[in-house]
Amino acid sequence: MSLLATLAELLKPQAPPDPAVAAALERVVGMVDPLVRAAPRLEKHLLGAVDHALGYCQGLVAALPGPIEINRHSFASDMLVHALFATPADIDEMLGRSQAVRDFLERSESWACDSFCALLAARRQQKRQFGMAQQGNIIRADVPQEILYFSDQTLIEPSCDPAMTRQRLQARALESLLQSFNAHVEALRHERQALRADLSVEQAQLAQRQQRHDPDGEAEHSRHLIELDMRLRANGESLMPENLVELLADFLRHPESALSLTPVSIRIDRLGIVHQAGDGDDDAQLIRFPELSSRDRRQHVASLVRISRTEACAAVEQARDRQQRYILI
Repeated sequence: MSLLATLAELLKPQAPPDPAVAAALERVVGMVDPLVRAAPRLEKHLLGAVDHALGYCQGLVAALPGPIEINRHSFASDMLVHALFATPADIDEMLGRSQAVRDFLERSESWACDSFCALLAARRQQKRQFGMAQQGNIIRADVPQEILYFSDQTLIEPSCDPAMTRQRLQARALESLLQSFNAHVEALRHERQALRADLSVEQAQLAQRQQRHDPDGEAEHSRHLIELDMRLRANGESLMPENLVELLADFLRHPESALSLTPVSIRIDRLGIVHQAGDGDDDAQLIRFPELSSRDRRQHVASLVRISRTEACAAVEQARDRQQRYILI
């Protein structure tokens, strides 16, 4: 390629980004720490990284299973639903206390469907205990067992349209990534404050050593001062807008460190007792679900679910009646 052709290629205006990527870039710029927004040519530096992160979030949400039916019938017929809730009444309890469901039912869009989709998130819990089990022809009461159960069941982004639910979840996934990055920037700020405080203490202690004419103490505190000063300078460099932009771009190119799905398979019976493969228990079944690891490092079972609008309305009304009776008492 000739020099003129090369220059022409470099000077050729870039094609406008995909509308979805442009919208995601706008959300990113609006949510990032103000220090990042102070960097020059921010959009140009982040466009490719945002494109990659958006594709990752889309793939993550597309990998969510479901929607699976959540109701009293599925509690009896589906081992996963049976494991997710201790009793059928717990399904109604979840629906009744869910603010997301209440808000959705009050919107006119909910009138257009007999059922709606949402993301069900729950925390997996496992505990060990001694229980009864048959070993050969003998029933023992002191057999160590591991029990699987779930807690903190939460419904997120209910919608009549499963595609709309997935689209909103993609936006929330991107927001979660940005919150993780902002938390990292905030941690750098706290580190800078701590280093400044340590530096002041070391300076005061060095002054005391100098007054006492303590050469060994002076040398030790001088070394500490040099180390703290170097760390403070490095921290200050990290918080420069142009460096934060590079850090954000790298973070968005590797989003799996802050948001990921891990497949889980566990063999359980209807009492929630965990069984190992090949132990010969005919009542045990294999349940499969993904666990979502997010910015707070906690893990949540995540699956799309389908819920009857009528059952949700009844559960919400029951919850309101209980609350009203409690207030009157």
